[in-house]
Amino acid sequence: MELGTIEREVFVDATPDVVFDVVSNPEHVRRWWPDEAHYDVRAGATGTIVFGKPGTGETTVGFTVVEVAPPHRFVFRWTQPPGEPAVEGNSLLVTFELTAARGGTLLRMTETGFREMGWEAALLEQQYNDHVSGWNFYLPRLEAYAAQVGTLR
Repeated sequence: MELGTIEREVFVDATPDVVFDVVSNPEHVRRWWPDEAHYDVRAGATGTIVFGKPGTGETTVGFTVVEVAPPHRFVFRWTQPPGEPAVEGNSLLVTFELTAARGGTLLRMTETGFREMGWEAALLEQQYNDHVSGWNFYLPRLEAYAAQVGTLR
């Protein structure tokens, strides 16, 4: 089993402009992915995302915007300890590529960098599987939320 890359492709019933906003703007991102998201939508911007409500054992991780190319591409690094620069080896790289298709958007999500984290085999497998499960849960939420936002515009 290859534990280096997660790839998903989903069709979203909304325009690429809407989907780009939904995958990049922290106000939208926190509606389908983390409980909190704090960063600017510009290449090089750093911030944090938080899973869980304060006081519930929440997890806070660093977030760094790598590329902003509306409405086609949004790339970020995440999982580095907050306050540390995101580099290969301490963070994972997520790329959202958006293509207009059939009156909506074909969204291709890729997450890489698992092997570069230097984890021992059992932790690598556990982290990879956790992220697979996570994206399997969150991408349908993204699809539904983006379609909803698209009908409001």
